[in-house]
Amino acid sequence: MSAVAAVAAVAADPSVRSPLPVLGRDVAVPLVTGGEVTYAALDQAASAPALQRVWDDVAAYAPYYGSVHRGAGYLSQLSTDLFENARRTVAEFLDCRADDQLVFTRSTTDSLNLLAAALPDGCEVFVFETEHHAALLPWQRAGRVTFLDAPDSPAQAVETLERALAARDPHGPALVCVTGASNVTGELWPVRELAAAAHAHGARIVLDAAQLAPHRAVSVRALDVDWVAFSGHKLYAPFGSGVLAGRADWLRDAEPYLAGGGASRTVTRRADGGVDVRWHETAARHEAGSPNVIGAYAIASACKALTEAGFDALAAREEALVRAVREGLADVSEVRFLSLFGDDAPRVGVLSFVVDGWNSSHFAAALSAEYGIGVRDGLFCAHPLVRRLLGGDTGGTGECGAPEAGALNAIRVSVGVGTPEEHVARFVRAVRELVRDGARWSYRTVDGRCVPDTSGRP
Repeated sequence: MSAVAAVAAVAADPSVRSPLPVLGRDVAVPLVTGGEVTYAALDQAASAPALQRVWDDVAAYAPYYGSVHRGAGYLSQLSTDLFENARRTVAEFLDCRADDQLVFTRSTTDSLNLLAAALPDGCEVFVFETEHHAALLPWQRAGRVTFLDAPDSPAQAVETLERALAARDPHGPALVCVTGASNVTGELWPVRELAAAAHAHGARIVLDAAQLAPHRAVSVRALDVDWVAFSGHKLYAPFGSGVLAGRADWLRDAEPYLAGGGASRTVTRRADGGVDVRWHETAARHEAGSPNVIGAYAIASACKALTEAGFDALAAREEALVRAVREGLADVSEVRFLSLFGDDAPRVGVLSFVVDGWNSSHFAAALSAEYGIGVRDGLFCAHPLVRRLLGGDTGGTGECGAPEAGALNAIRVSVGVGTPEEHVARFVRAVRELVRDGARWSYRTVDGRCVPDTSGRP
């Protein structure tokens, strides 16, 4: 099947049509070559647009907003009920255990930093170099960290972890941090097997589900992970909230992540003039301050919408869109997709690639300015992984407009539940045209970004 026929087949398949509308689907953006086009948001691994349903739910609640946990008034009581119901909804979405705690945070980064602050003394952390910086970096301030080399297969990932855990002190606490799906390659990691290896060696495991939860069902029980973290802004609920859910003991025994109202049960003066504080032992211990009730409600709304749509159907549609990209560019020899586990490895709707003869920042800028397509370029907050995949160890990205094959950056395209087939078809056409014909405009570097040169015609 030709590239054009492959994309056309996807567009004609009714099962591939978006089941969940999102905001921004009709936004028009200007093209540097003239005219406008509907924006193709293909950077959903960074932040996904809000589901229309989430927006509608938030708008319906907004007039009734009130302080949470602090008021006797009707709106305060209503908001408190809504906030705590949101906690239960998200816990059900994650299939949490009955005694797990679910803490609302600001993001995945915030969630993992919270857990890092709650590690018991002497805890050793094991983390693969392939992780997003949000999962790679927080642990260094909390304890001893062992960074594991990138594996070439899921089986090697398990073997690498088992060897590292077997060599540790078996009597001290330990934590493994692993992603569910790579934010660079989209590849699915063997979470259940890694959890089994961790537990066999007396360690606990936290799952970074930032890229997994928007695309696949996540069950704390089935995966047997101790904690899971994710962000609302990747789950079609971009209202400033995230989640950390899992075992209560380390969270209960730790000092509050933030000190303040809401986290404290009682505060009393001592005879010597100081104060004594009794902290909550529930999730409130780490939710000091006025909570982001709208953010929590938005996440809960997204969880309901995704559950009702069915992850099997959503995953099948997503796989068809990814297949359309790969098949549509299969005969373009200049395009090389990045992968740890191989081109056929199961993945979510995230693909990264480089184009021979192009600086990736230049290519991404041309996709935006000339075709109205938004993708991501760079190292994707996963510098060690991208450097390994590109075979380089320098930090240079090169000047846009220059065909620097050695420039250390890549391009990422990512889809979601609201991605129209036309956006994928336009992306494939644009890549093919840019590779064949080159950019129609000239570009220059401004403040580290590649942008169209508007000083004159190309």
